[in-house]
Parts: sequence; C-alpha cells; structure tokens
Amino acid sequence: MDTNLAMIIFIGILGFLAMLGILHAMSKSKEREQTKREVAAYVAEGSMTPEQGERLIAAGKKSSSD
Repeated sequence: MDTNLAMIIFIGILGFLAMLGILHAMSKSKEREQTKREVAAYVAEGSMTPEQGERLIAAGKKSSSD
C-alpha cells in the first residue's frame, strides 16, 4: 500500500472520530439545556420548589469531566 494513501486514510479516520466527538458534546449540551427548561417549567407550575429544582440541576454537575 502506498504511504500517501495510508496517511490519507489515517487522517480521514481521525477527522471522522473528531466529528463524532463534537456531535456527542453538542448532543449532551442540548440535553442539559432541555433538562434545565423542564425543571424550570415544573418550578413555574408549582410541582416542585425552586430549592428542589436547584438540587436537581446541581446533581447533574457532580462530574466535571463530562
């Protein structure tokens, strides 16, 4: 196999994996925002107290590596 072809394939695979990582991070961010909106709606309708909402949101922040 030609070395240039192997290098192009390798770079293509790395690019694909980087794109997957970006998409995953975007998905997690979108889900986190959706959760915040849902908790805010529950607080607004009176189903939970603001303190309970704060605790729920804070519980999702335990791991800073996510």
